[in-house]
Amino acid sequence: MAHSDTDLIVTANHFLPENTLLLNAMTEGVYGFDLDGNAVFINPAAEQMTGWKSDELIGKNIHDCHHHSHADGSHYPQHDCPIYRTLHDAIPRQVSDDVFWRKNGSSFPVYYSSTPVYHQQKLVGVIAIFRDVSMQKHTEQSLRQALSQVQALSERLASENQYLLTELQGQQGALGLSGNSQPIKQLIQQINLVANTDSTVLICGENGTGKELVARSLHRLSHRKDQPMVSVNCAAFSSALLESELFGHEKGAFTGATARRKGRFELAHNGTLFLDEIAELSLSAQSKLLRVIQEQSFERVGSSETISVNIRLIAATHHDLAARVEQGLFRMDLYYRLNVFPITVPPLRERREDIPQLVSDLAASLGKKLGKKITEVSTKGLKNLQQYTWPGNVRELQNLIEREIILSPNGQLSFNTLPALVSAPSTTTILTMAEAEAAHIVTVLNATHWRISGPQGAAAMLNMPASTLRSRMKKLAITR
Repeated sequence: MAHSDTDLIVTANHFLPENTLLLNAMTEGVYGFDLDGNAVFINPAAEQMTGWKSDELIGKNIHDCHHHSHADGSHYPQHDCPIYRTLHDAIPRQVSDDVFWRKNGSSFPVYYSSTPVYHQQKLVGVIAIFRDVSMQKHTEQSLRQALSQVQALSERLASENQYLLTELQGQQGALGLSGNSQPIKQLIQQINLVANTDSTVLICGENGTGKELVARSLHRLSHRKDQPMVSVNCAAFSSALLESELFGHEKGAFTGATARRKGRFELAHNGTLFLDEIAELSLSAQSKLLRVIQEQSFERVGSSETISVNIRLIAATHHDLAARVEQGLFRMDLYYRLNVFPITVPPLRERREDIPQLVSDLAASLGKKLGKKITEVSTKGLKNLQQYTWPGNVRELQNLIEREIILSPNGQLSFNTLPALVSAPSTTTILTMAEAEAAHIVTVLNATHWRISGPQGAAAMLNMPASTLRSRMKKLAITR
């Protein structure tokens, strides 16, 4: 479309002379265009923002100068430009997500409007008013980041609160490491040696000896003490639920997953993760745990996003993990990953001299919990306690003391009302499932003179095919 010089002058005159005083005073950039899209007016604010001088642009196509590309650098055709579209349809427009390019090749985000200009009811041009919104965009981005951080912290606090409530509900009181026996002194020495490192610790010991208390002592003495220690009882969850418990899940990942939930690994970031009863993990769960230990990263169930963590791992078991490795029940590579610094917690029967101190500490703690003041502990009662073998270890002692406090009307603990206490068997052997199965098979084989097949064979007595029995014997290393 061609226009005469007269049209250009008419369009320019709409900015002169009285209007230009106002336009020049504006902090927003102002452009005036004729119907060909050439500049007829540029105010000082526009010059300052773009770096282009008025005499460099007057009579030229401004779109080609600093509106030629999108923010990503891709070509911006003039016929798509809102300003030039207004030249053709006379429709005012406002744009808030665009950029202008400076003379030096850099760009800045802008908000601008394009408004048609009429002379004697005839469209003669367009005026464009724009402003640099870099600060506004930066502020919006900062606010979005702050909001995202607040939401993440809020989610973490909610998860931690839920976890802590669960922990408090499941606490059974202090299973003390009190005493001055040689086994306890050696245990405390080992704790002090490894506590302030990031080495993985494997705590072994019978049920009730205080393996979790050892783990908490390791955490409390470490440089991670101001960060959370998160505990997981691996025996408390099925194989299907354990993965979600350890790694978390996204909303809708499975039936019942009504909201996103962080797993114990994520909650323990920068802190300590304590995996109790780790021998109870299924082989598939062991494989996933090994990968996380090696890579220090994982994905939530139902998500492909990789989450990196920095944790100190402590594991505990009452099983002989080396034996379970031989039986094919525990991965050898995971065993060696966990067995960096093994600690064995001694059973109570091996440190009977600690019982008086344990009774004093536990009685004071439990008395406070139950609202009773303990005034005396019978010497004869303490002797009875020291004669017992304590198959349930410190946990059994704690439960006995709590029961005695409840039964005591005057705050005196005699321990004389438990005649079965001193008559308990002197030794207690606890077999694993594999050991019990092997012992039963050997008993049947002995009864059948080690005949496996046939109507009078061991397989028939055990109600299984002979091939299955031979397979079990091989796996359990049963030989005559």
